[in-house]
Amino acid sequence: MLIRKHWVFNKLINNNVMNRIAGIKAISFDADGTLWDFEKVMRHSLGCVLKKLEEIDPSLTALLSIEKMVEVRNRVASELKGKITNLEDVRLEAFRQTLIEIGKPDDALAFHLNRIYLEHRFEDIELFDDVLLVLRKLKGKYTLGILSNGNSCPERCGLDNMFQFVVFSQDYGIEKPDPRLFQTALEKAGCRKSELLHIGDSLDTDVMGAINTGIKCVWINRKKEKNEMNFRADYEISALTELLVLV
Repeated sequence: MLIRKHWVFNKLINNNVMNRIAGIKAISFDADGTLWDFEKVMRHSLGCVLKKLEEIDPSLTALLSIEKMVEVRNRVASELKGKITNLEDVRLEAFRQTLIEIGKPDDALAFHLNRIYLEHRFEDIELFDDVLLVLRKLKGKYTLGILSNGNSCPERCGLDNMFQFVVFSQDYGIEKPDPRLFQTALEKAGCRKSELLHIGDSLDTDVMGAINTGIKCVWINRKKEKNEMNFRADYEISALTELLVLV
């Protein structure tokens, strides 16, 4: 299988050498959904929370499900958008609201569940299969960075010493697609707009943000979803290895 993957990759390179993007000196990557499967990790972590809750009070788990907790978290995040950007605070508030909704308000328990969630949220991250191969090939050729609305530090995800800069929205009080966050990435990378390429899986945040900032962008569409927006990324790929054809 590994031989087959390398054969396909080498064929892509040989057939597409004329499609390279010129003038790029730095590449910024979104994290959740781009370098690892955030949805999978999140649901696994919430499952661990439910198991712990069952140990504490089995009657509560009958009132909850992973889907319910995801629903509450999304609603809380929407309500707090523009007010709170620290995602750990958002998650804590989501657990508070979840307990309130099932008639068991308990701040101490919310703190405990949040701690359990965060332990597994950061310990159980698995990179997509193509990530290390691509980053190792790009490292040294380009200034690499993270530009994320998330909060997963690279060193906690098996990516020590891979990136020269990290920009988290929660550290600046603004979120993608705000051009100011992309401008921060440009400053950290020490390059001009024409020299930065951004890679991300979200049309709403990554692609729109890059377009609004005036930098080149690549939409990594791993699930090969249809783009129903009225805008397009400069490039679209379905696997990170295809990036090596472009740069």
